[in-house]
Amino acid sequence: MKNAANALLNRVEFPVLLAGLVIAAGLWGLVELMEVARAATPHAFDTEILLAFRQPGQPGVPIGPLWLEGAMRDITSLGSSAVLVLITAATIVYFLLIRRPATALLIFVAVAGGQVLSSLLKVGVDRPRPELVSHLVSETSLSFPSGHAMLSAVTYLTLGSLASRFLNGQTTKIYVLSLAVLTTLLVGTSRVYLGVHWPSDVLAGWCAGFAWAMLCWLAARLLQRRKVVNDDA
Repeated sequence: MKNAANALLNRVEFPVLLAGLVIAAGLWGLVELMEVARAATPHAFDTEILLAFRQPGQPGVPIGPLWLEGAMRDITSLGSSAVLVLITAATIVYFLLIRRPATALLIFVAVAGGQVLSSLLKVGVDRPRPELVSHLVSETSLSFPSGHAMLSAVTYLTLGSLASRFLNGQTTKIYVLSLAVLTTLLVGTSRVYLGVHWPSDVLAGWCAGFAWAMLCWLAARLLQRRKVVNDDA
């Protein structure tokens, strides 16, 4: 039994194993955070972190200098539907122009599927936006999970992993993927700073987004290995 397990591990490539671990951890985190979101009262860590981004005793005043609030609004726009749709559409058109329709389709399925999954989770959990602090931007949709956090993870990780396949050198690949992760983390943090999401909403968005992006990556890899997808990308 031990020899069989070792043989299986030797056959599985490290990136595939890492993707599987990310998917498992993401799903576990999402399930746990759904319990937090469905609780009758906000969890202590939600309220404590949300208030930590406000001046003591002033829930309407964010911490930091005046320019930081504007910077957070700019950063949060990187996860908005308009920006993500524009980036995704531009990328899809590019791959269609260079005659790689399968890659274009994979990108569309990954991002569109992430949007559908985010909407279903929002309706299923039905969590309202936090009222503990003032909202520094206007939002009308449900709170759990953070769509900005989830869809930025799906979009930037999908495009980052795709771009890394065209780059030479391990350092360059790591840089691109790290940039995608950093952008995702900054977008999610901005949502809490602006007061429009509980921290657990953002964590759930990251968990679901990372898991979905890795699942799509594994599916694309499998299709390419079996030559169902013929594009070089």
